[in-house]
Amino acid sequence: MKTCLVVDDSKVIRKVARHILETLDFTVSEACDGREALDACLASPPDVILLDWNMPVMSGMDFLRALREAPIPTRPKVVFCTTENGMAYIRAAIEAGADEYVMKPFDRDTLESKLQIVGMA
Repeated sequence: MKTCLVVDDSKVIRKVARHILETLDFTVSEACDGREALDACLASPPDVILLDWNMPVMSGMDFLRALREAPIPTRPKVVFCTTENGMAYIRAAIEAGADEYVMKPFDRDTLESKLQIVGMA
């Protein structure tokens, strides 16, 4: 089974994402900020990460940079999940190491298509 780490400071978003991902046959784990997510990745890297942009403690961008430098044998695919829809934000996320992005709010079909793009659905 594929694994996904959902990283978002909103419990509601994590719950919605978990429900969608479980219907797509993912095993889901959660983190409420980038620091917690980085610790989880170092312990057991997931296949894919659904990553929020704006979070306390460590933002999504800071997490991406830290993940890129982390001693992880295979780098997870990263789908940025954000309300920021400006091209500058999207370009910055891709340049920092995100593989794809999805706008909030998202539904099952949208998330599934983004996971297909990164080879995870």
